Amino acid sequence: MRLIPAQQFSLQREAEYGTPEQNEAVRTILETVRREGDAALLRYTEQFDKVNISGLRVSEEEITGAYAFVEPAFLEAIRKAADNIRRFHEKQKRSSWMDLQPDGSLLGQIIRPLQRVGIYVPGGTAAYPSSVLMNVIPAQVAGVSEIVMTTPAATGGQEGISPYILVTAAELGVREIFRVGGAQAIAALAYGTETIRPVDKITGPGNIYVALAKRMVYGVVDIDMIAGPTDVVVLADETMDPGYVAADLLAQAEHGETSPAILVTPSEVLAKRVQQEIAEQLERLPRRSIAAQALNERGAILLVGSLKEGIDVINRLAPEHAELLLEDPLPYLGAIRNAGAIFLGKYSAEPVGDYFAGPNHVLPTNGTARFSSPLNVDDFVKKSSVIYYSREALLENGHHIVTMAMNEGLEGHARAIRIRLEKEGKANG
Repeated sequence: MRLIPAQQFSLQREAEYGTPEQNEAVRTILETVRREGDAALLRYTEQFDKVNISGLRVSEEEITGAYAFVEPAFLEAIRKAADNIRRFHEKQKRSSWMDLQPDGSLLGQIIRPLQRVGIYVPGGTAAYPSSVLMNVIPAQVAGVSEIVMTTPAATGGQEGISPYILVTAAELGVREIFRVGGAQAIAALAYGTETIRPVDKITGPGNIYVALAKRMVYGVVDIDMIAGPTDVVVLADETMDPGYVAADLLAQAEHGETSPAILVTPSEVLAKRVQQEIAEQLERLPRRSIAAQALNERGAILLVGSLKEGIDVINRLAPEHAELLLEDPLPYLGAIRNAGAIFLGKYSAEPVGDYFAGPNHVLPTNGTARFSSPLNVDDFVKKSSVIYYSREALLENGHHIVTMAMNEGLEGHARAIRIRLEKEGKANG
């Protein structure tokens, strides 16, 4: 893992648009599923996942039977995590409002939940029950009445889905589950097939093909975000245990070969001790080849002159996860402008937020924390403006509306107001 001065490290983040070949492949998949429906889903599942499935929908018997394959400790953990996540998101709820004006006009905003939402849960070679929790719960808190989930069948195996994913979905009351993944699942959710009805919004992370598919169907449906490689920036001072720092960097790096894991510190002594710790801990990490490649290609230890300079690095990188592993992190919290989630102090390791504490772990990546937010309840509602103008209000303000319409060259708009002013003005006289 490179140790370099921060000034020599590029702080520019680039969005992932995929290769021309990947984009063309995704376009073909989307169009084929749109045209052929279920037949295309079955064919692509056999082609990409090497699974010949007999049916797309997971049966109630499969969901119920999954409980026999999970440990009591897992059930206890996800139930407690679900309570924490639900409690956190309940605080985000907002209400419709109406404002009666003195002239009798009424202005307001109606907030309604989306009706039908599709949750994409990665699967195949790995299972992510936490993705079920983080995507489903805010939708439920928002009041979404129909939540459908898609997740790939086991890659190269039987047509089953991880029992941990099924049990987590069952615990939340999700029963409409389909064994389909990749860009083809996004197509099915967006356009619908004979078996899968289309949704209003798609959320959930996935690989580059899923990300490109979500980008392409946006406009037909809404999406949460375009997820890039997950990343972390750790700001640590000389008081921090290098073992903690190394463990947190490795926790991020094991996600994938393209996951950036960056340490920012003013202490060269700490930096070198972290390098040693990483080498030692990496040897004991089951996913060490993945983590090692991520650290070699996307990892760095940046030396800064001060914690203030370190904060500036964080704000320029706009990381998905920002850890402030400092002796006293609270005074620096207000200075962090760009971060998906901020973890304060040595006991707040990233997995605390990823799994259990309550905030959502679906976070902006690739520097998009500059302008976007974690998945939240607002992502699952829509808003309608309400305008009731009284006669008095129109007579008082109509000429302003006419002026603005004429300024834009929209005579028809102006006439729609002027005809009322003329008739109501005569009635008034």
